[in-house]
Amino acid sequence: MKMQDLSKLNRPLSIEEIDFRVQSINKGGYATILAYKDARVDMNRLDEVVGPLGWRREHLNGNANCIISIWDNENKHWVSKEDTGSESQSDSAKGLASDSFKRAAFNWGIGRELYDYPVISIKLNADEFTEVAGKIKQSWNLRLREWTWFSQFNEGKLNYIACKDDKGVLRFNYGKFNKEAK
Repeated sequence: MKMQDLSKLNRPLSIEEIDFRVQSINKGGYATILAYKDARVDMNRLDEVVGPLGWRREHLNGNANCIISIWDNENKHWVSKEDTGSESQSDSAKGLASDSFKRAAFNWGIGRELYDYPVISIKLNADEFTEVAGKIKQSWNLRLREWTWFSQFNEGKLNYIACKDDKGVLRFNYGKFNKEAK
């Protein structure tokens, strides 16, 4: 694998490869939305750029650490990058392995642009959140998975992101859309 080919790992993820979820909702009804990538996105990008036999993953320390290695055909050895993860609330062992893998993939450049995303804060409609035992939670009326997201990049940097809800109403808009961009 020639090193210049690895630059394709850094290509920004398409908006279809990014998932969005509610990180928190304050008492005023503003939701902070988190943009994140699924581990399958990393696997697909590695397969696409170096081929399914051109990379490997190894977990250490009870899945807390993940090493992603890519075969350097020119120098005939594996090149490795490692990172650590944190447990998820739903499935600690699987979540830890997935998180450490995704973080190791960030070290290879996959999805690194997510760190440059703006804080996505959206004023929720009154029926999209509720208070349960003193905590603000999203209601079933907040159908975030049905929202349509748009993004645009200029030379690998995010210059525009927006979303419309399931009714077609613009709920978030950041940056300036460039009509001439490809």
